[in-house]
Amino acid sequence: MNKGWKKEIRDWTLTIAGAFGISLLIQSYAFAQTEVQNISMEGTLIEGQRLIEDKVSYALTEPKRGDIVIINGPESDLRLIKRLIGLPGDTIDMKDGKLYLNGKQIEESYTRGLTEPLGLTLPYVVPEDKVFVMGDNREHSKDSREIGPIAFSSLEGKAVFRLWPLDKFGNLH
Repeated sequence: MNKGWKKEIRDWTLTIAGAFGISLLIQSYAFAQTEVQNISMEGTLIEGQRLIEDKVSYALTEPKRGDIVIINGPESDLRLIKRLIGLPGDTIDMKDGKLYLNGKQIEESYTRGLTEPLGLTLPYVVPEDKVFVMGDNREHSKDSREIGPIAFSSLEGKAVFRLWPLDKFGNLH
């Protein structure tokens, strides 16, 4: 009887420890929960919302224009959540509060405010191995217009799912 009880405790301990270890690996390398910390994405995301971040996609595929990306790199002291606007070689321009990509005006129903250069010299060509990001709340966003382009290596992942608040629960795209 004594051996059975000890074996049962050992089995449960190993199972719980294994599950905990696997969950840490998944959160570190595959998916994580993140919280919106500022107003730069208002219109799409608001402060306090909780999101699921996909950390695997960019290891397998290239980032795409329109992705909502999580940035964690030397470009900023804080983790940022922004929309990917331009890829390497793209030409970014802004006229009359509108965004132009490679000479064509981009329809952006998700934005708030006017899109102004904020000191960025236009037209701007996105360098190799970098992306150009902007917040959806254009007049209240610290983004590539101020901090410059973002290195591919600084893209931690992309936001794919909203967990909280419950009335907004679901996919972001």
